[in-house]
Amino acid sequence: MSYVAKTAKYATLVLACLVTLLPISVIVMASLKTNQEFFTTGPFDAPGNWFNLENYVTAFTRGKMVQGFANTAFILLFSVAGTILIGTMAAYAIDRFEFRLKKTVIALFLLATLVPGVTTQVATFQIVNNLGLYNTRWAAIALFMGTDIVSIYIFVQFLRGIPKELDEAATLDGANHLTIYRRIILPLLKPAIATVVIIKGIAVYNEFYTPFLYMPGRDLGVISTSLFRFKGPFGGQWEVIAAGVIIVLIPTLLAFLALQKYIYNGFTSGATK
Repeated sequence: MSYVAKTAKYATLVLACLVTLLPISVIVMASLKTNQEFFTTGPFDAPGNWFNLENYVTAFTRGKMVQGFANTAFILLFSVAGTILIGTMAAYAIDRFEFRLKKTVIALFLLATLVPGVTTQVATFQIVNNLGLYNTRWAAIALFMGTDIVSIYIFVQFLRGIPKELDEAATLDGANHLTIYRRIILPLLKPAIATVVIIKGIAVYNEFYTPFLYMPGRDLGVISTSLFRFKGPFGGQWEVIAAGVIIVLIPTLLAFLALQKYIYNGFTSGATK
């Protein structure tokens, strides 16, 4: 690689890092300032006290972020578990069984990924309302579990790498389809399950639209809607809003740093199968 190419590569990387980290560093410094400091200093000026955590305490206590984390954890647990159960079973049926209109079903799965979600919101809202799920946590859980075509696609891609001879050997030993799924297929899908847990978990954690529309009750706020509601009581306190943003960012950042190897492996494995 020539000197010019190396220089251009590193310059691009440095520029990308600056574009990514600069806004976060501004928010971190804002979250450590007092209200007076925030309005009398520039965005790149350092706070007077780097250990001023008063804004974080205010965000946690008065901003109801603890309740937001609890609601998010509840929805996350059931949504991810349901997605794995439904996704692995659907993928097992699609990949291992021959049935009428199989190709049509697969085509409909692919077609569903092309339909913009916003175009079906009126019908979706009516269904959720008629089921009595509106303004409950189960509205978000049902929608997160039932609309994840990408997870099914990931499971199907991994299933195609598992030899069908394992199923046939288990059948000769007297195992039925449910036993094969539970004792053979599901354990071998652990890499795919890890990938889906990470991708789905981050998506549910960051989701704003679904909880905001289907869970308007203030006691049902998740972490994203709790932060959005800061604009009311803390509309003039940008330093508290900045602290809330950092609190929301920390779990996602830690999860990505700890699990980035599995995320990359999952994407590359699914892409090469």
